[in-house]
Amino acid sequence: MTTPDTPQPAQPERDQPAGRPAAADAAAGEAGAAERAVLRTALRDTLVLLGALLVLGVGVGALVAGTAGVWGALVGTGLAAFFCATTIWSMLRTVGSDPARMAVVVMGTWVAKVVVLIVVLVPLRGADFYDPYVLLVVLAAGAVGSAVLDYRAVRGGRVPYVQP
Repeated sequence: MTTPDTPQPAQPERDQPAGRPAAADAAAGEAGAAERAVLRTALRDTLVLLGALLVLGVGVGALVAGTAGVWGALVGTGLAAFFCATTIWSMLRTVGSDPARMAVVVMGTWVAKVVVLIVVLVPLRGADFYDPYVLLVVLAAGAVGSAVLDYRAVRGGRVPYVQP
């Protein structure tokens, strides 16, 4: 029999898994929100980059190689958009998940990128409607520019790296 003066053992909250305090969930939620903010910044900046790449690539491609340069810039921008979008999408989908799930999603999107690259470039191999050098320059500019913008977003993000 217990009396009112006898301390009772602490009961875990009904909404919380056993062994995980509510403060840890709150900290994880705040970290997830901060990570999402960083990824949204990277996505926004990448969309601006892709818009500029499209305008500049098509303009310079038209000056350098005519219609073939325009098509090269369009294909290069499309591939760059696919590569950048799948990277950011995969990271947004796995914020707050366990590392194994994140690794599966990121590696799956990487495989998808390789497959799409092969599916797009193999039929274009013998085609003459586009300029391959314009495509290469635009695609490289998109890849390097996206990496720089992702770095800038992560560097400027306020994401805690220690969770209680």
